[in-house]
Amino acid sequence: MTRQQELAGAHQKPLSAALERMHAEDVVRRIWKHDHTVWQPDPTEITNRLGWLHTPAMMVQHLRQIEELVQAVRTDGFTHALLLGMGGSSLAPEMFRKVFGVADGYLELSVLDSTSPDAVLAHAESLDLARTLFIVSTKSGGTVETLSFTRFFYNRALEQMGPNEAGRRFIAITDPGSKLVDLAHELSFRETFLNDPNIGGRYSALSYFGLVPAALIGVDLRRLLDRAQRAAGACEPGIDLGENPGAWLGAILGIMHEAGRDKLTLIAPPAIASFGDWVEQLVAESTGKEGRGILPVVGEPLATPGSYGNDRLFVHLQLGENCSHTAELEALRVAGQPVVQLHLDDIYDLGEQIFLWEMATAVASYFLQINPFDQPNVEAAKVIARQMLAQAETEGGLSAGKPSMEDDTFAIYGESRTATPPLALRAFTADARPPAYIALMAYVQPTPEIDDALLALRIPLRDSLGVTTTAGYGPRFLHSTGQLHKGDAGHGIFIQFTEEARRDAPIPDAPGKQDSSVTFGTLILAQALGDHAALQDAGRRVLRVHIKGDTASGLRRLERTLRD
Repeated sequence: MTRQQELAGAHQKPLSAALERMHAEDVVRRIWKHDHTVWQPDPTEITNRLGWLHTPAMMVQHLRQIEELVQAVRTDGFTHALLLGMGGSSLAPEMFRKVFGVADGYLELSVLDSTSPDAVLAHAESLDLARTLFIVSTKSGGTVETLSFTRFFYNRALEQMGPNEAGRRFIAITDPGSKLVDLAHELSFRETFLNDPNIGGRYSALSYFGLVPAALIGVDLRRLLDRAQRAAGACEPGIDLGENPGAWLGAILGIMHEAGRDKLTLIAPPAIASFGDWVEQLVAESTGKEGRGILPVVGEPLATPGSYGNDRLFVHLQLGENCSHTAELEALRVAGQPVVQLHLDDIYDLGEQIFLWEMATAVASYFLQINPFDQPNVEAAKVIARQMLAQAETEGGLSAGKPSMEDDTFAIYGESRTATPPLALRAFTADARPPAYIALMAYVQPTPEIDDALLALRIPLRDSLGVTTTAGYGPRFLHSTGQLHKGDAGHGIFIQFTEEARRDAPIPDAPGKQDSSVTFGTLILAQALGDHAALQDAGRRVLRVHIKGDTASGLRRLERTLRD
């Protein structure tokens, strides 16, 4: 089981007290007994969301179905797979792809979870549809982004191959009784995997939602599940809480939140860096509600102690025996920052880590006194976006409103304290101090170049203000940190980036039909404006920066302004 390093100094005493409290209230045993009163007196969205406790053992019984599919599509000449999903349906497959790569003879897996028309068209034009397996992945069966992707790619396959072959390029992963079950039957999908409905989306990495895509790239599922079962065994009742890794880590997250250290800063080597994106959704969407929340911080390089406030908890994931951050982590410890170290022997220990973090999140939520399995604020932005889409269909377009200032490169929407748009970002964040955090929300096509530009923006904001920064692509983060943004204590400062898409793509109204009432360009704009309005309704400060030309160049210009 994963080796862990104890908290030192002043942080050890409250941890010991927290573990004693858990022992007195028999928390671990009650979790395994599906006792909803660990979190809330009402069992709604708790008792039917604890299937993840048993997933590692249960899924071993279903591996044959997965293995038969993988063998069949390889035999039929498929070379690529494109997963169409959002949130919990897409983050685990993306993590497995980035960590494990693709084994010889297996399928190259890509993940589409962006409604940017440039992103959709880039996938459409790079794939050989005749050799591509489309994985339609949605728990509810009604996720608007996933269904839009499905209609778009099904129509492309239909045009190229006809109705008899188009459906066999698609498989579905969903819950029993969802609308996707009927759609998959109607369109003659190759196969439908029905997941345990008692597993929430962000807790589904070790279910069909994560394992089917992982098997297609050649991950050894039995080995992965064996590690997860080992973690589950170590987290069972009867084990001393100091030796129970899920109870131990969850208690740390809980007491650090109580102490105001609610910024969970994950440090990981490049080989497993994408695990942080999966943890981000799990922790943020589970804990960010009712005026509380733990904010995961991923992808941020380590800095000297002077760059941080007193609102951080650092968790270092060490892979193998090499530790490239020894000096930096020791400096943080000396400065009084709490640092936890978790050890992975190899990449298959991700199976352990997935279960460990699921249990730790459930335990932390006990300390926060919230339900870790619901997402009450996620719907707010969706409702406004749907209203805007209805308006666009009726009026033939969507108005973005009037900017408060603009030039040839930027249009600024929101409060403006400067004379020129490039200075707006600096002015908007000038008063930020811990425990504030700054969230960069990019409703643009995800590319490595944009990744680099967003990271470059985060560093001067952190170093000059001492505040935590995060970055995410819209609309995918709406199914992740979007819940926390609107449900936490309200310390967030939000900066949206939108762009002028180079092209647009119509979304078919129905599979097999050419009629289209809305485009992907309209959809992503509606989602950005809906999120903007929902944040304002929640009393958050938000600024939208629309970039007129090349998006990466615009972001770099803003970075230079911040550094100057």
